[in-house]
This record gives sequence, C-alpha cells and structure tokens, in this order.
Amino acid sequence: MKADDRERVLPGDDIELPIGRPPTNRKLVLSKMLWIGIWLVFMASPVMDLAHGNHTVGATVLGWLGLGIFVAAYLSLVFRFTSQAGSLLVPGASLLFLYVLGSVLAYSLGDDWLGLFIYVSVAMGAVLPFRHARWAIPVVTVTMIVIGRRTEPIGEVVASLGLLTLMIGFAMCGIRQLVQTTIQLREARATVAALAANEERLRLARDLHDLLGHSLSLITLKSELAGRMLPGHPEKAAEQVADIERVSRQALVDVREAVTGYRRATLPGELAGARTVLAAGGIVATVPATAPALPEAVEEALAWALREAVTNVVRHSGARRCTVDLVVRQTLDGPVGELVVEDDGSGGSGGPGGPTGEREGDGGGARGTDAAGGGRGNGLTGLEERLSAVGGTLEAGPGRKGFRLVARVPLGAHGADTPGSPPTATGMPPETGAPLGSGA
Repeated sequence: MKADDRERVLPGDDIELPIGRPPTNRKLVLSKMLWIGIWLVFMASPVMDLAHGNHTVGATVLGWLGLGIFVAAYLSLVFRFTSQAGSLLVPGASLLFLYVLGSVLAYSLGDDWLGLFIYVSVAMGAVLPFRHARWAIPVVTVTMIVIGRRTEPIGEVVASLGLLTLMIGFAMCGIRQLVQTTIQLREARATVAALAANEERLRLARDLHDLLGHSLSLITLKSELAGRMLPGHPEKAAEQVADIERVSRQALVDVREAVTGYRRATLPGELAGARTVLAAGGIVATVPATAPALPEAVEEALAWALREAVTNVVRHSGARRCTVDLVVRQTLDGPVGELVVEDDGSGGSGGPGGPTGEREGDGGGARGTDAAGGGRGNGLTGLEERLSAVGGTLEAGPGRKGFRLVARVPLGAHGADTPGSPPTATGMPPETGAPLGSGA
C-alpha cells in the first residue's frame, strides 16, 4: 500500500472530514480549507456595509484592509492550531490581535461589524484549552454587548448576537475536545497495532525456539559424538548419523506444522482486514462485525475466498462500494456456509476479466484471462480448487451493479470433516502481496 493510498481512507463517505488529522497532502489541505472557509458566509454584513458606500473613502479602504487581515488571521489560527496542543504563546498572541482588531472595526464602523465577535469566539473555543476558553469566550461576548449597546438596546444585542456568540464559542470547545480525542484514538490505534505486531514476533520467536532449540542441540551433540567415533567405530557412528537424520526430519515436520498454523486464514482476521483494505482503497464497505462459528476446514476455505475476493475488488474493480455477507443457510442438502462479495465496479460490463465480465483473481499474480481466452484467471481457478477440496462451490460473474462472488461450503459430514488441502500454486495469494488480515 502506497503512502498516498493510505491517505485515502474514507470513514463511510467519499470525502474525509478533516477532524483530528493534520493536512499531509493537497487533498486534505483543500478539504480542511473548505471545512473552515464555508463559515465565512457570515461575513456578508460587513462586506455589504463596505460595498454600499456607507463610509468615507478612507474609512472604506481601511475597512477592506482590516477585514482582509481579520479573515487571514482567523483562518490561520483555526487551520494551524485546532489540532495542536503545545505552547500558547503564538496562538495566544494571535487571538489577542484578532480580538483587538475585531473590537476596533466594530467600534469604528458600526453594528454591521458586530458579527466579527462570533469569529473571535469561535477561534477562542477552537484554539484555547477549555480552562482558558471558559473565561475568554464570556469576555468576548461582553465586549460585543458593550460595543453594540451604543446604538441598540442591550436586550436586542444580547438576544440577536450575544447568546449566539456565547453558545457557538463553547460549542467549538466541544469540537476541539472531539478533535483531541480523535487524535488520541488514532495514536492509540497505531500503538495497539505496533504492540500486536511485536507480540506476534515474540510468539514466533518463542515457538521457533521451542521447536528447534532442543532438536538443533541434539543434532549438534550427536554430530560431535559421530565425529569422535570415526574412524575407530564406524558402526556406532552410523547409528548416530541415523539418529541425526531422524531428529532433523522430525524438526522439519514440526516447523512445517507451525508455519501452516501461522498461515491459516481465519474469518475474524479476514473480516477485519477486509474493512481496512477496502477503506484504504477508497471503497465504502459493508462488512459483518463477527463471523459464525464454523468447522476449521470450512472457515479456512471461506477465509481464503474472502481474501481473494477483496483483493480482486481493490485492485481491479474500480468500485466505489462493496458489500460482504457471511451467513449459514439451511438447504435441502443440509446447512451451508455462504460468503457473498458484491461490488458496483466494472465487472458486469466487460471489465478487467474480459468480455465475459469475469474479473481475474490475483492469487497467482496473473492479470486477465488465461491463455484459452474468456476463462477465469489463476486466482479464481485456484480458489475454486480450494473450495472443491471441502465440497464447496464457487460462483463468480456479473452482479446487479458490478461483480458478484459467491462461495458455498456444506457444513455436513462431507464438507466439515474433509481436511483442507494445502495451498495450490494457483490458489495461493502471492507471498509479496499485502495480507488482508491477521490470520495471514
């Protein structure tokens, strides 16, 4: 996954809200500027006041200049310091400047400029910690009321702008807290992922030590013993060499079993991985939160099917949405575990899979159909073989809007008790590919 692909994670929509995320690319910068700048619509009153020529030429020029500086200072404050927690020297000085400039403009140019205090209040709530904002926002509100009561009754000023200034300022305090919490959650999630990876490495190290430590020590001792027995006692040396061969073969079997256990795909791990990879690919995903309890062979076969299908969707579909459904159905032949993966990509209209609409699988690293033309790619062929090994079936082709893959495995004696076959050359996902889940 490329770095710029990771920036495309979409939490449920096509445009990511710039909350708790520093702008690291042009897209996020524009998104955050739009998110902040849309509220500048409330600048209409001072703009109209200047446009209507209600002041002298000098006052109008100074008004435009002051308004431009005010907007620039406001955007800079909210854009740079909303998601930062650190020294208050620079943001504090900028807030003081914004407060003084807004007061001067409102006092000099009239009631149409009182709305600037709303922006000052918003900046206070968005930038300052609550222990400071809880008194700064009321100060801004009182200043606005004092300036406004020169020409308007105090009751009207309080009712029209005073309560709004106060409430929107404290509302921004809540949004700032939300931003800080989101940042902490992102950091916590990254920490948990790092700890999980470290724990997995430690577990692998412990298992390898337990599996190979004793065997390698025994092989070393018997090799030294066989060396001392030669050339005087070749028969005894041969016995030691035979023991070395037996121990090494058993160690190889143990390592293979351990590696098979590590590589066994599980449905919970693949479901979690599918959510992550689909989101990273910019695809809105509907994925079950949990998986039904299934026999091990059935679960592994459906997990490989889910991995192959999701990889196919991300790499070749061009889809915007993908739905994963995992259920146990009762049929005339008994209960069946069914996995359905459907997207709205180009699979149904002569997509990457060729004119038949069948998209290729990536398990074998091949793109397009096979040499015969119009057939399935290596990934789907290998996946079909894996499902057949446990009595299952695979359907793949155009769906209602895009491409649809359905994998079914019976849960009866034939499907559940049949041991899963080892990965085939065509059905096994490439070693260099990014695994979807922790079960990889």
